[in-house]
Amino acid sequence: MREVAVLGIGQTKIEEQWDKSLRELAGDAALAALQDAGLETADAVFVGNMMSGSANHQQHLGAYIADWIGLRFSEAMHIETACSSGAAAFRSALLAVASGALDVALAVGVEKMSDSPGDEITAELATAADADYEAGVGVSFVAINALAMKRYLHQYGWRKDDFALFTINAHANGVYNPYARFREAISEKDYARSPLVADPISVMDASAMGDGAAAAILVPLDFLKGLPKSRIIRVIGSAAATDTIALHGRKDPLWLLAAEQSAKRAYSQAGITPTEIDLFEVHDAFSIMAALSLEASGFAEQGQAPRLALDGEIRPNGKIPIATRGGLKARGHPVGATGMYQIVEVIQQLRGEAIGTQVEGARIGMAQNIGGSGSNIITHILQAG
Repeated sequence: MREVAVLGIGQTKIEEQWDKSLRELAGDAALAALQDAGLETADAVFVGNMMSGSANHQQHLGAYIADWIGLRFSEAMHIETACSSGAAAFRSALLAVASGALDVALAVGVEKMSDSPGDEITAELATAADADYEAGVGVSFVAINALAMKRYLHQYGWRKDDFALFTINAHANGVYNPYARFREAISEKDYARSPLVADPISVMDASAMGDGAAAAILVPLDFLKGLPKSRIIRVIGSAAATDTIALHGRKDPLWLLAAEQSAKRAYSQAGITPTEIDLFEVHDAFSIMAALSLEASGFAEQGQAPRLALDGEIRPNGKIPIATRGGLKARGHPVGATGMYQIVEVIQQLRGEAIGTQVEGARIGMAQNIGGSGSNIITHILQAG
């Protein structure tokens, strides 16, 4: 297998993009990535998206996007793994280049959620859960996460307010990200008075939906000879794992086994341990998920992730910075695009381009994208130079 590097990245601002279509959003991110890479074409396009069929009445996204950006004769395909679709597209592109099947691959994550009413989007998000035993009995996606958080608070003795700093950190970092949906800092008082959505999850524990796209160009490392080291970002670990689709089907509903498995495999490929990770872009769709990811990936003992937040260790100058450009909470969560935003943000950090929230001396970054309530988890590790 060949070593693979990311040569170019692109993204759009996350918001309600009423003046942009699904293809225009994907095209803007894809063309920005090509321009950043100094290229005009790619051998293939891998599109990550969850809900275009229902939200936008458009499937066949591979050809749809390739046609729009002028890559009409390239190989192209649409990949769906619920909320981890973006990372799945990136991993598919990575494996294609590593195998030698392709030399230049474009991975795009895109979602346009504002085209459908909120109740329809809520119903569509629930399709990432078990249709027979969760969604089929009226359990929404936020309710599933609320059950997990309620159990966590009971089992480990934390107070709900102990999770405030996950949200406060995300919003503090989002201030400096021009692509983030929310660019205002919040206080502990803001967190405490935010209305409940599903007890104990409040508005400030939940990420916001939005429209957006992010993209990356992957090439063999050998193609980058002569480039400055600051522009060379290698993919040194990539792994995916699954677990039961229903939360109640797991032996321990508070342990993300798929996160543990994918992280361990990625660490093994990279030849590193968690202590060597300089920053971690977690899938903080809900604050409880940030905690569970940190624990399963080896950054905290089970039941102890809130201590990292309370001690300031998740901030850009902490031991394990997370949500360094706002995370899903402040940057936004355009579901099928989120995994690609995470990759782009890790690369910004490794290039030294994360203005305002730059992690000093960052050389190795990790991104973990979660599909469903932990049923499909994809971990990537990237290294500068």
